[in-house]
Amino acid sequence: MNKNELYRDIPKVDVLLESEAVAGLIGQYGRSLVMEAIREQTERLRRFIRETEDETAARAELAGLTRSIAAYLKTLRQPRVRKVINGTGTILHTNLGRAPISRDQAQKLAEIVTGYSNLEYDLEGACRGERYAHFEGLLCRLTGAEAAMVVNNNAAAVLLTLSTLARGGEVIVSRGELVEIGGKFRIPDVCQQSGAALREVGTTNKTHFSDYQQALTDETKAILKVHTSNYRIVGFTESVDASELAGLAHERGLPMIEDLGSGVLVDLEKYGLTHEPTVQESIRAGIDVVCFSGDKLLGGPQAGIIVGRKEYIQRMKRHPLTRALRVDKFTVTALELVLLEYLDPDRVARNIPALRMLSETEQSIRERAERLRELLKQSCHSADIDLRPCQSQVGGGSLPMERLPSCGVSIWPWAMSTQALERRMLDMPVPIVPRVADDHILLDMRTVDSEDLPVIAEMLGEVLG
Repeated sequence: MNKNELYRDIPKVDVLLESEAVAGLIGQYGRSLVMEAIREQTERLRRFIRETEDETAARAELAGLTRSIAAYLKTLRQPRVRKVINGTGTILHTNLGRAPISRDQAQKLAEIVTGYSNLEYDLEGACRGERYAHFEGLLCRLTGAEAAMVVNNNAAAVLLTLSTLARGGEVIVSRGELVEIGGKFRIPDVCQQSGAALREVGTTNKTHFSDYQQALTDETKAILKVHTSNYRIVGFTESVDASELAGLAHERGLPMIEDLGSGVLVDLEKYGLTHEPTVQESIRAGIDVVCFSGDKLLGGPQAGIIVGRKEYIQRMKRHPLTRALRVDKFTVTALELVLLEYLDPDRVARNIPALRMLSETEQSIRERAERLRELLKQSCHSADIDLRPCQSQVGGGSLPMERLPSCGVSIWPWAMSTQALERRMLDMPVPIVPRVADDHILLDMRTVDSEDLPVIAEMLGEVLG
């Protein structure tokens, strides 16, 4: 194998630029990007020749240089954030974007954000307005709160609340509620950043009302209750109800704050799920400030929603952090569209994808699984395709103990390993993220939409046909 000869056979840049194929790429991508692609791919080819001893493979790489340049350019122009098909059965999958919004909401969102909008313009008064005005009335109507505002996530909501109401003093929190959320963000860290001193009370598994009473001092600025939405302590446990703590806080003239975490506006028990405290229940219990996420059980975009007493919310709106934590026009618009769905309690579970997946029956999921199985049997001739009962989970730090009976499509490839098939699925034009169980690929159909079934069958057919 003469490597020097192979190096000499690599076309020069000017020769490549004059070729018909590359000239077409210049027209499509521009000269500077094409030059970058040529340099990158010719250098990659030199490395390949240097490291290989297979002349046939090296010649094949030489012959495919123009195709490699075109593929590199296509990759450069392709967005890194892409639609994926969620076959994991985890409804609020943090790594996959948590709650999806509906196609109808997305179309309305596109109509608004592709042009100008009245984001901070009062059309009635013909003057500057407030971005919170678009959804504050809705949130108050749905939750019973006096006022509302939104920041970019729930950690930011807690940070802003404590910075406004407890900075320079102490905030009392149960040791059993010092949660850590994704990415190693912890309640003690958020508290420290707010400028409030954390006053821990009770123990990991038991905190009594008297613990809060004894912790109150002249330095106390607030009492904080944190809903442990991403884990459960069971067995020998005790905690204090938020309404009791609200009474204690109000006796001392202190704000009572509750971080509800996931946040939910409907009673999940009617869908056969474990009861999850609703925002409305917290407001009725006398909580002054309630914080929760927008992209979890609410089913909307990422946001930290703050509702409660007007005097406290108004102070937060004026806080310097609010400017740094504020939401943009995409979030404002998407959140309002999602909240509007809650005005019709009878249709909300159908119109919000996360709630629809939570409430879907096992039989309905099985019917969708059967449709996919039949499509796969027509397109995939080198794999075993079967139905398999499975269990879905809520995810996103919500209802951690809840398991939802579901049905999956099991795929066992004949001519490649399960791991190789999983890799191929992640590399597809529309990536499919599956579960792997017992050396089988499993697509939990609770999180797979009907309109994606033909796409799945076509893409898998190209690999397993």
